[in-house]
Amino acid sequence: MARRKRRRLLVPEARSALDQLKADVMNTITPEQAKFESAQRQQIPLQRDGDNGELTAREAGKVGGPIGGQMVKKLIARAQMQMMNEQQERDRSNQ
Repeated sequence: MARRKRRRLLVPEARSALDQLKADVMNTITPEQAKFESAQRQQIPLQRDGDNGELTAREAGKVGGPIGGQMVKKLIARAQMQMMNEQQERDRSNQ
């Protein structure tokens, strides 16, 4: 089976910030630990040595799904806060 390439970011410079967000969302020190934490929470036997060929597609999807979902929620919350702050600044400058 061919290995999938890591998806490219629209802004490659954002990689480190997104990795840090992943670690923050999962309450881990590194982003690499995040997937193992997610797998452990769901009782999926993810191997640290990289040989996970016995995982089903469903199990593999369950590992990354919660991480991505939580990251999206956090990014939306940050964007909403930023928009609220910008609106408040505009309101203050118009007074």
